Amino acid sequence: MSKSLQFILDWSEVWALLIPLAVLLFRKKQPGIVTPVIIYLVAALALNLFADVIADFKKSMHFPDWLQSNNPIYNIHSVVRFGCFSYFFIILNQPSFRTIRNVLPFVSILFIIINFIFFEDFFFPDHLSGNLLSSEAYLLLVYCMLYYLAELREEDDISTNGPEFWIITGLALFVVVNFFVFLFYVPMMYEDRRMTSRMWNIHNVAYIIFCLFIAKAFYGTNRR
Repeated sequence: MSKSLQFILDWSEVWALLIPLAVLLFRKKQPGIVTPVIIYLVAALALNLFADVIADFKKSMHFPDWLQSNNPIYNIHSVVRFGCFSYFFIILNQPSFRTIRNVLPFVSILFIIINFIFFEDFFFPDHLSGNLLSSEAYLLLVYCMLYYLAELREEDDISTNGPEFWIITGLALFVVVNFFVFLFYVPMMYEDRRMTSRMWNIHNVAYIIFCLFIAKAFYGTNRR
């Protein structure tokens, strides 16, 4: 892969977020249920920009020792993403599986506490938390599946009219692809660092697609 294409992929976690945010500038009137998604986009843009600046400019800008790794930023991003989308799923107007949706955030909090007390260091500089990211992907996939099951139970089919369908479908694609990337990323680092770089390219492509689905959700909302 050429260096220019790799650079574009490396920074896709920043510029891809600008796509739905740009659509939002022209489609400002959005339903209340997408508010957690908008909050996520803004927070993710700040976090990803910070992470990429650290990755590419930490030496030239002479960052202090505690800013020599962006791995804790990815861990924070994971927590923020799960928090925002958990709230998004909870406020959806779906009576089915409401109890399960309300319980999943507490399951996540319990896992985070146990994981970072006994198994991993949240601020470990050498690599991001594979346990955190893979568990986040798994729980978000559960949320997505509950949404589809609730739609089938209540309506006998899945409506594509609302913005929630496109957001959840994009999220489902993202977490399905990246569950295995997150699960095997840390073990693969100790075996083949070049392979982990290629694996993260898969994550970046999936993230671009995810942002395009969110942009579609924002764009279609005011057309109805």
